[in-house]
Amino acid sequence: MADKPNIYSPEIWNDPHPFYSTLRREAPVSQVEPGGMWAVTRYEDVLYILKNPQLFSSEGFRPAVQPAWLEQGNPVANSLLMMDPPTHTRLRALITRTFSAPGVSRLESYIRDSAESIVADMLARRRVDFMETMALTLPSRAMSALLGLDASLAPRFRSWADAVTEVGVISPEDTQKRAELVAGLDDMRHHLNGVLELRRREPGNDVVTDLLQARAQGGVMSDDELLGFLVLLLVAGLETTYNLLGLCALMVADNPDIWARLKKDRTLVPKFVEEVLRFHSPSQSTIRTTTQETELGGVRLPKGATVMVQFVSANRDESVYANAHHFDMERTGVPSLAFGQGIHFCVGAPLARLEVRLAMEALLARCDRLVREPGPVKWNVAITTRGPAVLPVELIPA
Repeated sequence: MADKPNIYSPEIWNDPHPFYSTLRREAPVSQVEPGGMWAVTRYEDVLYILKNPQLFSSEGFRPAVQPAWLEQGNPVANSLLMMDPPTHTRLRALITRTFSAPGVSRLESYIRDSAESIVADMLARRRVDFMETMALTLPSRAMSALLGLDASLAPRFRSWADAVTEVGVISPEDTQKRAELVAGLDDMRHHLNGVLELRRREPGNDVVTDLLQARAQGGVMSDDELLGFLVLLLVAGLETTYNLLGLCALMVADNPDIWARLKKDRTLVPKFVEEVLRFHSPSQSTIRTTTQETELGGVRLPKGATVMVQFVSANRDESVYANAHHFDMERTGVPSLAFGQGIHFCVGAPLARLEVRLAMEALLARCDRLVREPGPVKWNVAITTRGPAVLPVELIPA
């Protein structure tokens, strides 16, 4: 491609799949804007990057979330997401011990009760914005319980997540937006540091206490690294689940036949969720930096090149998935890269899947169908995630 298209421009962001189909055919590794990043679009190349951290460093992600104007930095820059071995290996081992399957399963009854109460409230109102009432509320409650945060802070989580994820895509000249994001980061730091101080004095039944106890028992984790993980868990746990819930609702509202199948057989819900993860890719991409000159997809990349790893494209790669642009709940074979792969596979994937499954089961139990307000979908814009910004629906009771 002669020009460098901006992947965040409305004509691409609102419907990315035709654009990435063209790239996979014609220029699978090619430069795009912003910043002249190298977009990697084929499944094989994406997987190669994810499995070779010695060649493709995660630390290169930091400039994307820490622009020069952000004087106090972004706490997520000190998280696992932006670390390489051996530091990543040390912290991942410590976190895996605390953020385990039993740690997630202890929240299941709470999340189920929350999902059912949210659906009851939505049905009482009938016409709601699904993104506000379910997609934001359920993961906010789950994060509050998981991290031991005061539930009254949940309404602030959205602004905190926006502050972390939007700093890299706003214009430096937009001083008002910059001020809002800085205020959001400061507020988040203040409250998360407050939780850390409280749990040092008064241990609880939450991940913060688990991490502090693991550190006290010999696990090496600095205060900045601990805060960075809490920020990553909060933002990724909110952002990914928020977008995934919205995409699931959009899919069943726009496809009554899929809703009918799920209504008839709710054991299909996990398969439905997995196919939404592949088909829509709420986590659109991640960023790496080359540690040396290397060749990828027939292109010679210089040392220090910023690489945009496009899950959104790899998950629709026609050479990997039969009828890749068709939604198929019975799909088997190669798993999607929706939660990454390799050493950076998303530690919160089990929690996200659990929340979305329980939300869908609650909706299917109480609703006859979801009816979406006519019109095009308005999509949110963030560095690496994509989903509906708003989703007005009417819930028809069963």
